[in-house]
Parts: sequence; structure tokens; C-alpha cells
Amino acid sequence: MTTVAVLADPPVDGFVLPELAAGPLDESEASALYAAMLADVCRAIEASGADLLVNYRSADNVPDGVDPEAAVSEVLDEALDAPAEARYEVQVGSTFAARVGNTVTHLLEREQVTTAAAVEPTAGLLARQQIDSAAMKLRSSDVVLGPGTDGRVYYAGFSAPIDFEEAYATPAVETLVDRAADAGMRVDFLPTVPTVETPADLLTVVPWLRARRRAERVVPPRTTTLVQELGLRVRDGDDGPELVRQTDNS
Repeated sequence: MTTVAVLADPPVDGFVLPELAAGPLDESEASALYAAMLADVCRAIEASGADLLVNYRSADNVPDGVDPEAAVSEVLDEALDAPAEARYEVQVGSTFAARVGNTVTHLLEREQVTTAAAVEPTAGLLARQQIDSAAMKLRSSDVVLGPGTDGRVYYAGFSAPIDFEEAYATPAVETLVDRAADAGMRVDFLPTVPTVETPADLLTVVPWLRARRRAERVVPPRTTTLVQELGLRVRDGDDGPELVRQTDNS
């Protein structure tokens, strides 16, 4: 069984998804989107065969007056089927790569779990199927990566630690493979799934969610509902596809 750590920021206005908050969304909409994706990702992990670990930011790395564990657990208490069973631990490390490395290494070496993985809430389209598929692949591979768009990674699973220093340097998928190959590890991949961090990401994700909803396929429910409520759509603009709002909730 894989332990999947979700490295979660508190969904506070002006703190999360800054590129979206500066453009197509305002700060409150960006934090609402982050919270929706956080809830959907953690619920997908809970519904899978994996163990969920919620890794929240330390108090000195969030805005003043914010309790990071409380801010994250408030979202998840409403989303998880068994919120009382959710495990919370503070992140340790000065960079994202260091925080992932500390968490994964601790799980593998100190807690002696068989496999450990790291994801971010911005992997809002991560589904139970990918989580369970990754666990199966980790039985025969040392590292399993879920490539996102633009060289990013939405899932990184390990059966043994790698050198995590700057392991998420752009392009993360290539850097992580380099580190695994340097250690003589076998690498496998999941299907590509977009993450949601930039305005360009919304041009990909919004039509994908709307199309799957219309086709009555599985979608991340809270993220999809928020997209509908905000009236987000993609239409032709003067310079190509652009994000627009059409608040008919259709």
C-alpha cells in the first residue's frame, strides 16, 4: 500500500494560485479553486487503496494569523468520508523539493512504508484510477511519475529515496528521471494529466471538465462545480482560445 502525501497550503486569499489570482480569477476565486482541488485530490486518495497523509505548511511559512493545519482540515472535514482518520503532519524544508524529499524519505526509512508518493492540490484532476495504477507500477518500478503539462509532474512515487536536492527543477519530469537514473532506478509513467496553476492551464482544464461532465464521465466534483458556478468557458478570441465567463450554469 502506498502512502500518498498531499503537500497542502492553507487556501487563503492572496496566498495560493498567485498567477490565477493576478489574471482570470480574483484572489477569493483562486483560493476557492485551490480548496476545491485540495478536497477532490484528498477524497480521491481516500477512495483509493492508498493511505492519505496531509502535509501542511509550517506556521512560519504562511500569512500572519493563519493556522495552516486548521485551514486545511476545515476544507477536508467536509470532503472526506472519514475525516477523523485523516493524518496530518507539518512539512519540513526550505524548498518544495526539500519538503517532498523529507516527507518521502521519512516515510520510507523511518516509518518503513513500502512505497511513498507526493502530490500537490494543483493536481486537481488526479483520480483514484491513477493512484491505484501508480501503486501497481511501483511493484515493479522504483519510481513512478505522472507527467503534467509544460514538463511538470502531478504525481511522484518512490520505493526508495533519490537525491531530492533541486529535484523539481524545471522541467521537473526530466530532472526527476535524471535523479532516478543516476541512482540506477527503474522509472515508469502514468498518463499525462494537466495541473492547474496558470491561466494557460485553465484553457486546457475547463473544456476537459465541461466535456467530461456533459458525457457523464467521472469528474472531480468540487472543482467541476466551481468551474460551473464561475461560468468559466473557453471560446475563440482575437489571438486564439481565451477564457470567458458565461454565467448560465449550463
